[in-house]
Amino acid sequence: MALFSSAPIPPPSRAYWYCQALGWTLYAVFNLVLFSVFSRFSPDLVAITVAIVLPLLGLTHALRYFIRARNWVQLAPLPLLGRLLVTNLVLSVLSQVIIWALIYWVVRPAPTGQPHGWGQFVGYVFNVNFMLWLWEGFYFGWHYLSRSRQAEVDQWKLTAAVREAEMRTLKAQINPHFMFNGLNNIRALVMEDPARARHMITHLSDLLRYSIQLNSTEQVPLRRELEIVEHYLQLEAIQLEERLRYCLDVDPAALEVPIPPMTLQLLVENAIKHGLAPRPAGGTIQLTAQLNDSNTLHVTVRNTGHYAPAPDHPGVGVRNARERLALLFGPAAHLHLTNDPHTPDTVVAHLQLPVRD
Repeated sequence: MALFSSAPIPPPSRAYWYCQALGWTLYAVFNLVLFSVFSRFSPDLVAITVAIVLPLLGLTHALRYFIRARNWVQLAPLPLLGRLLVTNLVLSVLSQVIIWALIYWVVRPAPTGQPHGWGQFVGYVFNVNFMLWLWEGFYFGWHYLSRSRQAEVDQWKLTAAVREAEMRTLKAQINPHFMFNGLNNIRALVMEDPARARHMITHLSDLLRYSIQLNSTEQVPLRRELEIVEHYLQLEAIQLEERLRYCLDVDPAALEVPIPPMTLQLLVENAIKHGLAPRPAGGTIQLTAQLNDSNTLHVTVRNTGHYAPAPDHPGVGVRNARERLALLFGPAAHLHLTNDPHTPDTVVAHLQLPVRD
């Protein structure tokens, strides 16, 4: 811990001067009222009060620079209390020397007949010492409160930065997975049917271009996500032919609802990869999207197949999608995959998202 701060001391804020002026004005009024109780009000009492308050105002202002220059605001409570104990004692004695000198040599009040000795001097020292502790309590309390608020703001900024980094990482994990599947589909047809392979390359390039554009944002309208899904289904239909049958039933009111990009594409891709593709007869994919009265988007993907994930391991894609939803929407978003209890050999993926203004 450095004894002196290397950074320049910032000038006092306007709030600091307001507090200084208000606090010492109240102290002056208190002293003036107290003096008036024990003696008749006179201009000398006003002058004595000013002679008391102005040195204290100047000394506390100098104390601020002393505290900032030695970086006491960074000290632990016990070392800080030890330093303040000595500092307050010195300032209390010094303030009385200055105040008494001003009263006797500048103000020169009329004699009151009351004795003035060391006992009264020590009493005023204790009084000023108390005021200094009170001033420092407000000063350090305000400073620590400001630091706490700034730390909270910094924590929010750090959380936002971490969230953005996590979002980028999760997106980066999804897109290569999609591209890998597309290239594998093309590789299987290059030797058998070059024309169809070229056709698939065109679809794949459109999809990749689209996904790269969407990767720069956290959410996209549902209609744009459906365009990706339709491109993907057309691409897979070239390979699966009559083994792939699909239907898209979307509520027009839900088309502009924002959702995380590549989410529906992931669900459809999983339905084909794990449900339809392993079956010689293929199967059906049905995607429905509805916006209910509670302003919640419900998307359901039903496909032929059987959902049997490993315990506590739903798959990288599904896990990433759930993490993205949690980062964007918190607990209000849900993504569930299960076997349909009413229809055999049918898997249901249900996505629920809150709609925000």
